[in-house]
Amino acid sequence: MTILCIETSTSVCSAAVCKDGMPIKQCICREGSNHARLLPRYIEELLSFTREQALVIDAVALSEGPGSYTGLRIGTSTAKGLCYGLNVPLIPIPTLEVLCEAAKEQSPITKNEVNRALAAENHQPSILLPMIDARRMEVYTVINGETKAIVVENEESITNHQSPITNDTAVYYFGDGAAKCANVFSLPNWHFIPDIVPEAQYVGILAENQKSQITNQKLAYYEPFYLKEFVAAQSHVKGLK
Repeated sequence: MTILCIETSTSVCSAAVCKDGMPIKQCICREGSNHARLLPRYIEELLSFTREQALVIDAVALSEGPGSYTGLRIGTSTAKGLCYGLNVPLIPIPTLEVLCEAAKEQSPITKNEVNRALAAENHQPSILLPMIDARRMEVYTVINGETKAIVVENEESITNHQSPITNDTAVYYFGDGAAKCANVFSLPNWHFIPDIVPEAQYVGILAENQKSQITNQKLAYYEPFYLKEFVAAQSHVKGLK
């Protein structure tokens, strides 16, 4: 299956084409929130690439959130338009799962140490803890399989919700919400993995085996997973309130 993939949940903007669960081309910018300007350019480049390779898009996969409200809106509207235009289904993938997939593939620490530990018969328990910035000291993360918004003050902010985490549990936390937590996490078994971001190529890898697809009949009603309601700030432009 050839899948066109979109990831706009954080300040990083990316799009990719994956074939049978393998990324074959990705466009990415890590330099700030330019999604509205960059994403159409990336999509055009990727569609041109698929035509040159004689590939037919079978589905569009989307990193569905949680994350940046504006980024999710841009990604979702683009994905829905592509689905209608190409007459293909939409495959939504939870962003925190995309982030975990990125950690497994990108980081030598998680790829080698965690995977080796998980394969060992008597391994110490290890936990991958994805974190997406939700402003101030709040992060979006996964607690006991459930996506939550958590205000982080120390490790107990997580352990009070997640079990079992003991002093023998190796906790690997990462994502754009994790850097600020590194300043308040002090336990030696908690390890910060820097520079891990969700990318469109990992959306495609996860989408290949995803059974849940949204067809054109239901596409109009699909919304990204915001988790929290959007709160508009007061405008700083003179005369606007």
